[in-house]
Amino acid sequence: MREAIAGVPPGRYAVGVSGGADSVALLSLLRQRDDLTLHIAHLNHQTRGDENTKDAEFVTELSSRWAIPRTIGRLDQIEADGLTLNSNPSARYRDARLAFFGQVVRENNLHGVILAHHADDQAETILQRLLRGSGPAGLGGMRASSHIGGLLILRPLLAISGQSLRSHLRQIGQEWREDASNRSDRYFRNVLRQFLANRSQMGVALVQLGKAMEQWVDWTRENAPELADSFDVRDLADLPSPLALESARKWLLARGVRPDEIFPSHLEALYRMATDAADAPRRHFPGRLLVRRRGGRIEIG
Repeated sequence: MREAIAGVPPGRYAVGVSGGADSVALLSLLRQRDDLTLHIAHLNHQTRGDENTKDAEFVTELSSRWAIPRTIGRLDQIEADGLTLNSNPSARYRDARLAFFGQVVRENNLHGVILAHHADDQAETILQRLLRGSGPAGLGGMRASSHIGGLLILRPLLAISGQSLRSHLRQIGQEWREDASNRSDRYFRNVLRQFLANRSQMGVALVQLGKAMEQWVDWTRENAPELADSFDVRDLADLPSPLALESARKWLLARGVRPDEIFPSHLEALYRMATDAADAPRRHFPGRLLVRRRGGRIEIG
């Protein structure tokens, strides 16, 4: 467990602390590193009334006892800042957390945020994406290090189970807060969590699948060639399809399309334009991008 924390580069970081066992265990491990400067970030989602208040009080008391500065935020404050949040509740809370973490990082001159996602969370994420038909990029699950909207996010606990984190807290005599809403079947992810709870081997297999898909995605990104602004259809058509789809993704990104706007259907559409002469010679893509096929070349319309 300490080996995982050892992989965090020295620096100044926000740590997302909900008060749950995973985030408290993460904080207890990180504070043992002399080369890390930590700042607790806790967002009150205002979904459980008094329980949310008690979570914030617990985190406040913990930060005082461990002498770690903190920022306690509220969902209504994030919404008041004019942030456009997703209508889906789970996505809405995720977007709000990311906006809050980004704000804490900027205001305190930090390098990024460290989150407590662990192996159980990874298995749930991969199963959810598998059921929704995600491709290799989605099935890679969460990355140990990633950037979202310019925010560096580190997840050092992805190889460690939630049970191991709870055992660690029991060994050091540290309490944590339980979120009863995690047992509610209101959210699809909770249903998957309960499904996997007594299927540990399936969870392990899902995490292994995620690692294999991550390696596959890394290989295609390293080996897929960059395409020119205007390129011959054969530049795409002559590639093996996995590399062609990745080259198509890179080309759309270079034309200003945001990563979160690009779906497999968009990559397949661009690939068909290059490989099927009977396919539509003109298509609209995200970012108001109009793409044409003319004289055997693909170019912006």
